[in-house]
Amino acid sequence: CEQKFAIEPQDQTAIVGSRVTLPCRVVGKVGRLQWTKDDFGLGEHRQLQGYDRYRMIGSDDEGDYSLEIYPVILEDDAQYQCQVGPGPAGEPAARSRFAQLTVYTPPEPPRIVQGERLLTTEDREIELECVSLAGKPAAEITWIDGFGNVINDNIEYLAESLPDGRRFNARSILKLTPKKEHHNTTFTCQAQNQAERTYRSAKLTLEVKYAPKVTVSVVGGSTRLMEGVDVRLQCTADANPPNVTYRWYINDKLVDTDATTELHLVNVTRAQHDSIVKCEVQNAVGKSEESETLDISYGPRFRKKPESIPADQGSTVTLTCDVDGNPQPDIAWLHEATDRVVGASANLSLVVNQETSGRYYCKASVMGFPEIGAEATVYMKGPPSIISHRTQFGIPGDNVRVECTAYAVPPAIKVLWSFQGEDITTNTNPDYSVLEDPLSEGIKSTLIIRESRQDHFGVYNCTVVNSYGSDVLEITVKPQRPLRLLTVIVSFFCFLFILIAIYFVVVCLNNFYVHVIKLFGKDESLELKTPHLNWELYFFQDGQNNNGYVPYVDYSRDYNPPPPPVTSAPNNNCGGGGGGGGGGVGVDPRYSAVYGNPYLRGGSGPNLPP
Repeated sequence: CEQKFAIEPQDQTAIVGSRVTLPCRVVGKVGRLQWTKDDFGLGEHRQLQGYDRYRMIGSDDEGDYSLEIYPVILEDDAQYQCQVGPGPAGEPAARSRFAQLTVYTPPEPPRIVQGERLLTTEDREIELECVSLAGKPAAEITWIDGFGNVINDNIEYLAESLPDGRRFNARSILKLTPKKEHHNTTFTCQAQNQAERTYRSAKLTLEVKYAPKVTVSVVGGSTRLMEGVDVRLQCTADANPPNVTYRWYINDKLVDTDATTELHLVNVTRAQHDSIVKCEVQNAVGKSEESETLDISYGPRFRKKPESIPADQGSTVTLTCDVDGNPQPDIAWLHEATDRVVGASANLSLVVNQETSGRYYCKASVMGFPEIGAEATVYMKGPPSIISHRTQFGIPGDNVRVECTAYAVPPAIKVLWSFQGEDITTNTNPDYSVLEDPLSEGIKSTLIIRESRQDHFGVYNCTVVNSYGSDVLEITVKPQRPLRLLTVIVSFFCFLFILIAIYFVVVCLNNFYVHVIKLFGKDESLELKTPHLNWELYFFQDGQNNNGYVPYVDYSRDYNPPPPPVTSAPNNNCGGGGGGGGGGVGVDPRYSAVYGNPYLRGGSGPNLPP
């Protein structure tokens, strides 16, 4: 006997809370029967254990195994199938068609975002937003004006899916330019979907400010005013009788002026933006008024500048650029390291790593006004990185300064000096003293060797420690021999002689060309071209000579080390100077303690000019 379906389930729709029955009747059933929901078996017994709202109704005698669901919920929205397994004698299994159960749920009552009443001004566009939440399908929204007319124009409709992927929030935005006739009229928002037969509604009463038969305008025709200009406002009235009196108000305060049809405002400022200027006209019958809101354009100004942030690698930080301006300023965030725009809103969020750390510039602009900008730095916390030179020089007998500059975020806890394996303690060793200068992104420690002797020269260790680790650099301090005075004098006079010789060559060439012009006569046209000599090149070109005596001068102002990098360099502590000041750090090659050391740290640094 063949197992077959007499009745198969069909696609159905249901509303949340209702009862639904999916029919299934089998003829010649000998195998086991079960229902599946999205291909998941629900069980073989009529009382489906674990599914309190599901049960198979009917009788075995009639072969009726219909699935009843009550009450229906959103999770019941699925595909269902009635299945019969093979019989004991090898009868083939049978499966019904798939039946799609679509569950509808009515939306929440609609709500107008602006409330029940809205105060507005005539001829200034407003937006009314009606929201109907959590419907399936999304609610249909209809707007009706105060005269019972359905509004079809200037409406924007949006449907947003909820996280459950089944329900939707519906939004309808009505753009409206209020007129005098809209005053005290009620706008109605109606919402409905397939789960609900009747509309639900929300109402808003519009209060329109207007001045009958009176108009106020800005002389010149432009409603957008630039900050700092003088503004003239004109009030015109069609009155009968024509004998009228005028009063002007700014933000409901009477202006003490003799103005009649015109009001003159001198040097308007951003503080007057959105001020309401009102003209009140009165005659024997009554009074009416009209107002104009000042729309003053002004340039960007920081409410609060962005601030630098130190943070751990992998953490998320937010830079804020709070700018006021009208129109709303355009904001751009630029990352100095990549020289590209990375954000266009007031808040810039980023995950801190080697690529994202660094200096950021916030630029704000309003068309017609100067751009403003501010910067902030995202520091990635890590061990210190020493960026000083490995070789420094001093003159025996003088006070020698050995400098150790380190980038350190968070700040350094301590700086230790040692010489030939022994720690330098300034309290017990009168030959040394230490100066420490905190920097914005690190520290500079200067070891001063008083009245240096030959045995003071050699290899010094500088160790910088913060809460994330340490960095060590070996600094070799070498003696420097003085330059002979005679060499300096001879070089100066040779240079002076070359300049004088060039001058005489130019004079002779000039006289020669003048003689040629006279020789050929006035009718001949000769162009006199003399070589252009850049005298500043000869007088001011820099030279470099480190092989000799340089008088001791405090060059700390001119030879301060360049700003350290804003990202933590790898901490390669390898004994004799594997500090963080290695390759990749841009250092002014002229900087070497106080004496203009021409050498950089190590061989891995950048190529330097001779």
